[in-house]
This record gives sequence, structure tokens and C-alpha cells, in this order.
Amino acid sequence: MPTLNWIGKEAVVKHHKDVPFRLLEPVPELSCGEADTANLIVQGDNLHALKALLPRYAGQVKCIYIDPPYNTGNEGWVYNDNVNSPEIRRWLGEVVGKEGETLDRHDRWLCMMYPRLVLLKKFLREDDGVIWISIDDAAVSLMRLLMDEIFGAGKFIACNVWQKRYSRENREAIGDVHEYLLVYAMSPTKFKASRNKVPIDEKQAKVYRNPNNDPKGRWRPIPMTAQAGHATPDQFYEITAPSGKKFKPPAGRCWGLAQATFEKLRAEGRIYFGKKDNSQPNVIRYLSEVEGVVPWTWWPHDEVGNTDEATKDLMSIFGGASPFNTTPKPTRLIQRVIQISTNPGELILDSFAGSGTTGHAVLKQNAGDGGQRRFILVEMDDNIAQNVTAERVKRVASGYTSAKGNAIEGLGGGFQFCRLSAEPLFEASGQIRPDVTFAQLAEFVWFAETGTGYTGKGDSPLLGVHEGRAIYLLYNGILKDKTIGGGNVLTGPVFDVLPQYTGPKVIYAAANRMGGRAAREGISFKQTPYALEV
Repeated sequence: MPTLNWIGKEAVVKHHKDVPFRLLEPVPELSCGEADTANLIVQGDNLHALKALLPRYAGQVKCIYIDPPYNTGNEGWVYNDNVNSPEIRRWLGEVVGKEGETLDRHDRWLCMMYPRLVLLKKFLREDDGVIWISIDDAAVSLMRLLMDEIFGAGKFIACNVWQKRYSRENREAIGDVHEYLLVYAMSPTKFKASRNKVPIDEKQAKVYRNPNNDPKGRWRPIPMTAQAGHATPDQFYEITAPSGKKFKPPAGRCWGLAQATFEKLRAEGRIYFGKKDNSQPNVIRYLSEVEGVVPWTWWPHDEVGNTDEATKDLMSIFGGASPFNTTPKPTRLIQRVIQISTNPGELILDSFAGSGTTGHAVLKQNAGDGGQRRFILVEMDDNIAQNVTAERVKRVASGYTSAKGNAIEGLGGGFQFCRLSAEPLFEASGQIRPDVTFAQLAEFVWFAETGTGYTGKGDSPLLGVHEGRAIYLLYNGILKDKTIGGGNVLTGPVFDVLPQYTGPKVIYAAANRMGGRAAREGISFKQTPYALEV
């Protein structure tokens, strides 16, 4: 299998391990709705933000959508396509070293994308998680190779083509009217079985008619024959139409229904023999029974929107002028991704949030089907995060007045706005910061021990049970012990008051004073903070 090599690769392949864990610090004045909303908007370098989110969300995200820089060589915004923003240049200098200053744009782009994709993979649900990536011709081949290396070539699902323009593009030798959406799934087999069909639109529904005023509504005839290669004997039989005309399957074909099934449908009035009751039989399929259509790789603009639509929507939301210096994706495009990939209650992550289209699409889909999907958006630039990403989602959630002066009803929902802590979880000496709470450290301990996100409340020394072993944390006075050490040392009396578990136990504490009893009790002791490297 072909692999990528570039200047700076050695420095970034394992760089995600060196990124320090930071804490998420809520900013109430920039949030929207209830303080404990399940939706998050995080401002900060998405590499550090992803690392900060892992202890809570690893292995819990159903769908990731990202719209990263396209690496075209154009400049002009924080995620400029030349990967030349001050934030990225500083990061390259720190991580790649002095040669990072002279890398060409392809090297810089690959250095930037690799560790972020490695971390993104850790968020996906192991059995049915899926990631969608918007990209164009300039970088699609590089992105395919990156994804094949990080996720595995066998995880590839499709390369969808999105028609981003509906008018001719005359500035180039061959007009550019499309982009791509790459799709990779953790389990392609399960994704095929669980993905949703695309809702049928009126254009597709036009083939369903009701010429006979059927009380069940519009319908269409479906041919009954099929290839005979794997047919069973009960798929070969003679059918007599109401007119008396007899029919047998054509040569090399069979009936698509066993005879018993055919007779049942006929008795129900579900077989159509044509206007004069003398044509080859067809099965009647009602429009009301159609769940949707199987997704395909061609996404025309009339189904999912285009760049003009995206810009006009953003201008309408913000009262006439777009606050975003590049073209956003249309909400309908991301909503199609959500429709295919998720069900109500599942989690969607976008770590290149930009104008906030993904958050808008999640709220819109929830409003449409009554779902409770949740989103996590990450945006690097402070100005964009506050004044575009968060402001857009706030307006579509709460309602706003459009550029034409129309009152637009809110979709409902809200979000918590967070920034990354200036200081990491651990001090330079390796010690835990003194202001870290028990609940914050509990997330990290659980992730270090299990590799999964922590969903508990963080209000008990027993964090939970994972794969048959109980995980405990003694820290920061969780046992209400006011003595020196604060109950953070594992002793016999401390163990006796812990929530009981009869199986194997992993206990994180500052020290172990139980001696041989620890082994007899099935305890594996791990000292904080030294055992917390992940």
C-alpha cells in the first residue's frame, strides 16, 4: 500500500502524545441556554482542544465532520490554505523545529493534519463511528493517503462528489464546480447496516401517482421479475391476470416473489396488471411506505445546497453582511451528512468549526425529527469563535431577524462556550495543579485507565467498573478527610470505607500503606500523578 513521506513527518507522527492535557474553562457570558447543556463550543488550537476533550468523549462520538484547509495556496484567513497563520507557524516551529520555517505548503499542511487526524480517530465509537471530510482536488489525493495510513484503507466507504456551483465557472481552463466528501467508518460492515437512507424529495416522489384514486395514496408499480441465478422452485409459476391472460417469467428470469407471497399481496390488492388488467404483473409500492433512498456518491446542489446559498444564509443570519472571510458550507450539505450518519441522541464533532454550520445543521435536524443530537465545535481563532461560530448558533437557536426584516423562529437548543486553560493539567514538575478538582482529575484517570471517555458524575471515589475491574481515585478530599494527606493515601481504614466491589480493583492514590493486604483484596495500586501518562 502506498504511503506518504514528507519533511517533518518524524516530528509529528507521535506528537499527539506530547500535547499536554488542558482543562475546559466555561465562559458563561458567551454561552447560550442552560448552563449544563450537552452542546459545546470550544475556542482554542484544535490539537490542544481535542486532547482536552478526550478524557470526556473518547470513543463516544458517532459522527465527525471536518472542513480543514484545502492546501490550495490561497491566503486570507486564520485557517488560510497556505497553512501560514501565526498560530500554525508558531506550532510548526515548536514541534518540527527550525526546518519548519522553510517547509513548502504541502509539508506544512501534512504536518498540521496528521496529529489532528490521529486524535480524531480516538473519539469515534469503535463499532459504528464514521468520519466525513470536505476536501477539493488540490488535496484529495494527499488526504486519501493520510486517512489510509491513520484509519486503514479498509475503512474507506466512499468519495462523494458535491456540486458546489450551479453556474459555469469560466476563470479556469476547465471550470471547477465540485468538491469531495471522503467517508471512512470504523466498521464498514456495521456502517452499511446502520446508515440511514436519504429522505425522498418531491422530485423523486413524482414517479408515485394515484391514477385510480387509491385510498392509500400515491403509488408506483415495481416490476416483479428478477434474475434466475439463485432462484428457488417456488419462484417459477404461472400467473393469470384478471383478463385471463397468462404470464410466466421470461427466459433466464424468475418471479421476485415466492408464490405464497404473491398470492397474499394479490389478495390485499397490491398487484397491478395494467390499465386493462392484461399486462405483466407489478407490485404496488405506496409512497407512504418508502423510508427513503440509498445514498449515492453524486450530491447535486439542488439537493444539498451550494456556495451561493451558504453565503446568503450567513448574510441573512447576521443582518446583511457576512462576518466570515471565506465561503462556508451550506447547512443542507452538513444536514445530509447528519441524516445519513446519526440517529437522535448521538454526538457529532467538528474540530474545524469556522462559521458554525455544523452546529446549525444539528439544531435544524433535531427540530425536524424531534431528536436530541449533541454537538462539539472547536474553533481556533478567538474572534471567529465568539463573533461568528457562537453567535451564529445562538441566533439560530434563539431566533433572529433576517436581513429582510423577517422574524425567524429559533430552532431551540443551546451550548456551553469554553476556552482552554492557559496552564496544563500537570505542572512542569509533573505534579497535578493544586486547583484541579476531583471531577476534572476523575475524567483523566478514567481515560488513562480505560481509553474511553468518562460519563460519570465524578462525585465518588469509585469512578466506575470497566471490563470487570473497578476503578477508584483518592484525591482532593473526596472522603472528606481533613488530615494531612486529605484521605489521598490508601490505608486499611480508608479502604474499609470505600464503596465495595468484589472483583479486581485499580486504585489511584498518592501512596499505598496497605502492605500485603492490597494483593489479598485484589488491588492494583497506581500512584498519582506518576501513573497518569497516556
